[in-house]
Amino acid sequence: MNDIPQITAAELRQRLASGDKPVLIDVREDEEVALGMIPGAQHLPMGQIPQRAEELPHDQEIIFICRSGARSQRVCEYLQQLGFRSANLSGGMIDWYETADE
Repeated sequence: MNDIPQITAAELRQRLASGDKPVLIDVREDEEVALGMIPGAQHLPMGQIPQRAEELPHDQEIIFICRSGARSQRVCEYLQQLGFRSANLSGGMIDWYETADE
């Protein structure tokens, strides 16, 4: 496994609550994001990443999000090869919703 930084849902919630504003990119499909997204996240489906990578900032941390953390991990690995600084939301939206009451 590559050395992709991982962030938990609880850690991300804490960072957002403290005013930190990392770039959040949700790589799920349209029908998945229709069920809900993390506030402030942008939607960029995984399949569009190779064609639209130039739209992503090189000078900011990007946290990638999917349902469980697997697709976003693959996106991070791909973009790391292109020089992006990114992190994966481990556990994805499943963990995000599970930590909502904490």
